[in-house]
Amino acid sequence: MGYKIYDSFSEKKRRGQKAFAVLLDPDRIRPEKLRPLLDLCTGCGVDYLLLGGSLVVTNHLDLCVDRIKKDCKIPLILFPGHPTQISGKADALLYLSLISGRNPELLIGQHVTSAPAVRQSGLEVISTGYMVIDGGAPTTVSYISNASPIPNDKEDIAMCTAMAGEMLGSKLIYLDAGSGARIPVTENMIRKVAANISVPLVVGGGIRDPEKAYRNCRAGADVIVVGNAVEKSPELIRDLAFAVHSEPATVSPE
Repeated sequence: MGYKIYDSFSEKKRRGQKAFAVLLDPDRIRPEKLRPLLDLCTGCGVDYLLLGGSLVVTNHLDLCVDRIKKDCKIPLILFPGHPTQISGKADALLYLSLISGRNPELLIGQHVTSAPAVRQSGLEVISTGYMVIDGGAPTTVSYISNASPIPNDKEDIAMCTAMAGEMLGSKLIYLDAGSGARIPVTENMIRKVAANISVPLVVGGGIRDPEKAYRNCRAGADVIVVGNAVEKSPELIRDLAFAVHSEPATVSPE
């Protein structure tokens, strides 16, 4: 099994190129109505599509994967909120370990039960240290995980958690304030985490405007993820993609 998707994350980071990912929730979209959104993402240069959600209340996952793979060539990465959110037709899977919490099921328990199915799927598996940051409002992920988020002003806790995740083998670190967050992850926290890890840093949750996306990139985020905002206003995709990609690339020394 190759690592085409992860290699693209790493190569973009090496070159200082920022990436923009659109998160699609299969519980909120109708597969037959995806085409206009996918065309918009393609035209705007979206780098990755993430597919997943904290709940599984529909059977749309496979239908969405089929439609996305048929209608566009943007890499499709599963962002599962539950072990059943697996489809071998996608390109890769973020294998999330909730390192910010103390719920053993989300640290390793669900991974043990899902491992055979994940291996059999043939998906490229990307080990991801997932960190939930307090976004100023209760979120689905906090409720489902039964774990307290990291306070948004505790940069040192976030930094040490991210460092531990990397040393434990995470290939990505993901800071997430959650869907519908009132307060997105702060630039101070992003800056402190980015300065102390070498793996790509993904940031999402509560990003509603291009200026915030740009500032996150300047602070050190390698990948910006937006879901809820573009579900409400798909036209934001163009402005967000431009803001993320406008950060000048700088090649890291070998």
